[in-house]
Amino acid sequence: MIEKEDSIISEEEAAQYDRQIRLWGLDAQKRLRGSRVLLVGLRGLGAEVAKNLILAGVKGLTMLDHELVTEESSRAQFLIPVNNQGQNRAQASLERAQYLNPMVEVKADTDRVETKPDEFFLQFEAVCLTGCSRDLMVRVDQLCFEHNIKVFCGDVFGYHGYMFSDLGQEHNYVEEKPKVVKPKTEESNDGPEAKKTKIDSNETTMIKKTACFCSLKLALEVDWTNEKAKSSLKHTPHFSTTQSIVFSPFVPLFFPTVLLKFRTDKGRDPHPESFEADAMLLRQIRDDVLEAMGLSSDLLPHDFVSYCFSEMAPVCAVVGGVLGQEVVKALSQRDAPHKNFFFFDGMKGSGVVDYFGPK
Repeated sequence: MIEKEDSIISEEEAAQYDRQIRLWGLDAQKRLRGSRVLLVGLRGLGAEVAKNLILAGVKGLTMLDHELVTEESSRAQFLIPVNNQGQNRAQASLERAQYLNPMVEVKADTDRVETKPDEFFLQFEAVCLTGCSRDLMVRVDQLCFEHNIKVFCGDVFGYHGYMFSDLGQEHNYVEEKPKVVKPKTEESNDGPEAKKTKIDSNETTMIKKTACFCSLKLALEVDWTNEKAKSSLKHTPHFSTTQSIVFSPFVPLFFPTVLLKFRTDKGRDPHPESFEADAMLLRQIRDDVLEAMGLSSDLLPHDFVSYCFSEMAPVCAVVGGVLGQEVVKALSQRDAPHKNFFFFDGMKGSGVVDYFGPK
């Protein structure tokens, strides 16, 4: 879907993106320069993603958010000036976002994403959804999956964050690998060592590869009655938010699942001003969600609610950095993508990449 007229990079652009071109090559930068991205949600995570994509040099970025700036929502949002409370978040972010890179067409859209028709999403090469409901993410992902548009989703809840990517049934990319030097074929007195395959670290070669992704709907429909999935849980320690944290490969998925259910039920995220009531509801949702999966509520300890309110700026920076990186990799078709979830635990300061969906 990359536009042909954007295949030529001007001298000014070559100078602006010189460092990046040296890093991932001219062809990758051309693909970025021909890509338009839709970013939904301009809270702390959305601001980080916007910054990373604008600096990377995409053709255009549309920032869509119908919400107004509040004191709570702007604490981790560096694109909004401090005196802009009450204004639309996308519009308030526009000036600073555009200032980051005048060569990128940055637009603000103040509509509700739920009111956008299907045709609206088809004008982009990638769609990035932050702070959205599960139903909306599934709807947009299914639409984009059918039209070969890359989809990314992400959220930050307190000390925890995640991102999901769906690059379609066939995503082509290249990886740079050290060049393999073939052994000598002619007669040699150098012995058997001369006939072994060697790697030349001074030379590299580009390897073409393909990755297959599944839709968000399939990724979230893990069959927890499956004995293989259950056995994986039994053999991996659960995590505790007050002791040494050890994530099961599956536990990180439950955290956003519970928070997304809260968002669907209440139409908002947990808020510090209603901590007691929201914490009680979160624990009830945890019990209901895990019971429906046939799993124990112990997988998310009782005090998990103490670490999932508001957005933490450092967590937004990490998750937004990874999310922005994955968008850039996907659009430039350079390097292996994360498949298909990334989870970050701010209590430990570490993240994990894991795949959920049909094998």
